[in-house]
Amino acid sequence: MLSPFFVNDKQLKLSRFPLAQVNRSLQAWDASDEYLLNYIKEKKLVGDNAKVLIFNDAFGALTTSFCSPVTADLPNNLPSNFLSNKADVFCINDSYVSSQGIAHNISQNQLNATNITQLNCLDSLPTDIDIILFKIPKSKSLLIAQLIQIKKSIEQQALDKNTVFIAGDRAKDIHRSTLTLFEKYLGTTTTSLAVKKARLVFCQFDQKQTHNSPFPTVWTLANKTLNCDFSMSNHANVYAREKLDIGARYFIENLPKVKPNSQVIDLGCGNGVIGLTILANQPTASIQFVDESHMAITSAQLNIETNLPALATQCQFHLNDCLTNIESNSVDLILCNPPFHQQTATTDHIAWQMFKDSYRVLKKGGELRIIGNRQLAYHIKLKRIFGNEKLIASNEKFVTQSAIK
Repeated sequence: MLSPFFVNDKQLKLSRFPLAQVNRSLQAWDASDEYLLNYIKEKKLVGDNAKVLIFNDAFGALTTSFCSPVTADLPNNLPSNFLSNKADVFCINDSYVSSQGIAHNISQNQLNATNITQLNCLDSLPTDIDIILFKIPKSKSLLIAQLIQIKKSIEQQALDKNTVFIAGDRAKDIHRSTLTLFEKYLGTTTTSLAVKKARLVFCQFDQKQTHNSPFPTVWTLANKTLNCDFSMSNHANVYAREKLDIGARYFIENLPKVKPNSQVIDLGCGNGVIGLTILANQPTASIQFVDESHMAITSAQLNIETNLPALATQCQFHLNDCLTNIESNSVDLILCNPPFHQQTATTDHIAWQMFKDSYRVLKKGGELRIIGNRQLAYHIKLKRIFGNEKLIASNEKFVTQSAIK
């Protein structure tokens, strides 16, 4: 959805990414984006030479406000309702889709982004930051990992203890337990009044204790094929961080028998456990691990190199928006557990895109096999796209389904 975003009397047109999503009613910003930007504008917290660190900007609502129109060739031509385009801005996201969305929204608004640097969650933080704008992530583990990273940077003098820290989210998602985490990992925490059902969180870096990050977590997975245990590593933003989740377990029980030398994609791979299982069962297969999360791809690659190092050359690891730019008619099998949310929005557009991309990428006779919650009714989508669908297995919570091209 291309939606006008008004902040500081400025209008931008922001698109939610990916552009081809079926659900067009979702907008690319929320009230906490407005609140954060209006607050720092009112308090004059960002000067021309400031260094700004932005965490978890979903589609660029925060970042674009630090860009200037390309028509403003001279600093004096910069409209007064834009924030400083002389500030150095660093955006940190785990999501490849978010980073692509930010770049797209900068481009479609014809903005100059020479002062913008995009980083991922596993990169080191830049030094001498003046202000941190922090959109609170949905994942509690990612929140903890990022707060620990910020505090360690403060202690290592990469950041200054006088750095201003302001977080924002929907008021209903800021619980007492959320504030307790800010208190524990950063220091004294206060909140603003709610505005348009959004709230800000302010932190001082006065917590003396520095916590070691528990991530990546490492846990054991029994492998019956090789009669051994796999050591699984999960970074903070990867689902089921300490054990095999029940959906993946059920999916593994109902995976197809893979022919020798098959070309396989683990789509939305997470920690790579599905592709790892396929490779253990069929060591001549070639596996592509695809996910939009930097932490997921890093975890999957680590798990292959740790557990099946001799087969690592048969694996490829792709940060991607579903199967964008993957060659058509190129693979024999795609395995997928589609997500049914994007950030805090419940939506089926990602599943639609995964299924449509899979149909394009599969060879004739190739199979898409998925698992999903029963109530999601994926069989309807599969029949519409593939013209066929087969129920492989079901229990009270999950269904495993197959479609053939």
